[in-house]
Formats: sequence, C-alpha cells, structure tokens
Amino acid sequence: MSYEAPDFFDVDSALTEEERMIRDSVRDWVTERILPTIGDHYLAGTFPEELIPEMAGLGLLGASIDGYGCPGLGPVPYGLILQELERGDSGIRSFASVQGSLVMWPILAYGSEEQKERWLPAMHKGEAIGCFGLTEPDHGSDPGGLETKAVTKGDHFVLNGAKMWITNGSIADVAIVWARLDGKRVRGFLVEKGTPGFSAPLMEKKYSLRASVTSELILQNVQIPKENILPGVEGLKGPLQCLSQARYGIAWGACGAAMSCFEEAKRYALSRIQFDKPIASFQLIQRKLVNTLTEITKMQLVNLQLGRLKEQGKATPVRVSMAKRNACRESLQIARNCRDILGANGITAEYQVMRHMCNLESVLTYEGTHDIHTLILGEEITGIPAFR
Repeated sequence: MSYEAPDFFDVDSALTEEERMIRDSVRDWVTERILPTIGDHYLAGTFPEELIPEMAGLGLLGASIDGYGCPGLGPVPYGLILQELERGDSGIRSFASVQGSLVMWPILAYGSEEQKERWLPAMHKGEAIGCFGLTEPDHGSDPGGLETKAVTKGDHFVLNGAKMWITNGSIADVAIVWARLDGKRVRGFLVEKGTPGFSAPLMEKKYSLRASVTSELILQNVQIPKENILPGVEGLKGPLQCLSQARYGIAWGACGAAMSCFEEAKRYALSRIQFDKPIASFQLIQRKLVNTLTEITKMQLVNLQLGRLKEQGKATPVRVSMAKRNACRESLQIARNCRDILGANGITAEYQVMRHMCNLESVLTYEGTHDIHTLILGEEITGIPAFR
C-alpha cells in the first residue's frame, strides 16, 4: 500500500522543490527497500549491512557535509532524510546519524586536513564506517565525569578505558573516542579497528533498537600515533557540539516514526470492523487520531522552523534540546496510542507500531535523556542550573 504522509498544515508548501525531491526519493527507497525486511531484521537482532552501499549511493551518509565528495545539503533536506529513514526504523536513522553527525562532522569541524582527506570521502561512499565513543558504563548524563584516559608516551598516546551503548561500534573502521589527556582536558582521538588492545564487543539481548549495532568499546593500553588526535578542539565543548548536531536529526527522525504509526493506525481503524462498523467511527478512536495528528503537525512545524534557523546560524543548543525533547516524548506517546488502536494485533510483527514504540524508548534516552533536556531548558528559562 502506498504511503500517504500526514501534512495537515501543508508543510510541503514551505519546502523548496529540491527539498521535496530529496525527501520523496528517500521516502520511496525506504518504502521499497527497508519496510519489506526491517521487521525480520528486528526480530533477528540484525542490522541490514547489505543496504549500506545503497544508502551511500543515494548520498545519505554525511549528506550535510560540505566538500570532500559530500553533497553539502542544507539543514532542512538533511532533516527530511532522517525523518524518512526513521519512518523505516530508528536503527537505520541511527546508523546514518552517527556516521554523519557524530563522526564525519567532528572530523570536518575539528580534524586535520590529512584526517579529512583520509576519512570523509570513504565514509560518504560507505567504504568506511565510524562510531562515537563518549558514554561510559558509569557516566551517561554526566560526561564531565568520564574516566577514559589518554597518556602521552613519546611519539604516541596510550588509551585506557571503556565506552558503552555505542551505535555502529562492532562494524566501525574508526572510533572517535573522547578521553582525558594527561589528567587534564578532554580530547578526541581516532582509534582504528584492529589496533592492538582495542575491541568492540556486540551488546545483545536488547528489547529496543534490535535492528541496530550496539557495542561496547574496550581500550586496554591502546597505542595510537599522535597524528590521530583531533587538533581543533579541547574540552567537553567538542563532544557536546557533536551531540547538538545529532539531536537536531533525532527531532526529525522521531517525527518520521510518529508519522508511520499514525498512518498505520488510521488505515487499521478504517478497516477494522467491530459492532458492525469500522472502529474509526467511534469517538474514542477519533480522539486518539486527532491528538496524534495534532502532535505530529506541531513536530513538523517546529522541525522546519528549527531547520530554517539552522540555515541562519540561529539554531542554539537549547532550541535543539526543545525540539529533541518534544519530538521524542510525543512520538513515544503516539506509538503507544497507535498500538492501543490496533489492540492485540498491535503487538505482532505484522504491524510496525510496536517496533517503533520499543525503539522510541531508546531514542527518548540517548543523546540526552528527556529529564536532562528538561533541565537544560529550565536553566535557559530561569538562569539557575538545577543539575549542578
């Protein structure tokens, strides 16, 4: 069945012809290539690595990166790409988000020319995969407490520590690892696959993001050359600016998941007959559909305006926090409500809502939990930091 996107406030009319064309090409690819198999991958706990070359061929890896063979798309078309990818599955969007926003972007922003030339073209083509190592077993919402250490030893650095919940970790050719150098400031390091002492074991037994590679990173006396440090940034502002890039895309992605749930629930409600009529004729079902469409419309408008602000250099981290916080919370509630509309059928893999609902539990948590974004916004409003 063809996909009819909810667009109650005619957001399409605010997009350029190029933006609509990019969105529609990704939408068609997701419908044809992701949706037929993603449920099986989710149940099996596997990521469809065979689709990476196709994603690269469509220009979806590092789409917002300018130069080095990358298309340099603006914030709005980039957001629309992630919206459509997460309409397929959060794991697909997470793969692209990490590759582009958390690995390619910091290499572009903070890397040396040699690092850019080596990694960016290859990553755009899907010939190299990257991951981002900030979160640790004992430090998630408080990155300032990270314990991973880097020590200067002659012409190289020695890294020791561990990272957790790392998307793409086990398939990555390079990891950006954030560590405290010589007991002082946090720095970013490029750690390549196969380096002695470096491993990325797969994290299994997940209920969420099952069609995504999630890993640990373990560093035991890992020696890397000095040219593998990111020279352009020191301190936590480096990883935090990366996270702001990723959170922007998550706001769009969560909206895509909500759009998918809404369309499926609407189709089901119109075709499911109870008491001799479709359940869509009942007031309670209509209220759920109305509330869902309203929240999706609000997300679409916020995301579009945030994208336009980003074009102007006005998309501050707190504005990104509001968009990410709202989209994740509302999308998760939408998925729950749509699962309720489908009744018992909603828990089966025949439908998408339960998969989206489970995935969104993770999306609500990563790149800053709902509560952390609440406190970020609370400090912006009051001037009082409640978490320090």
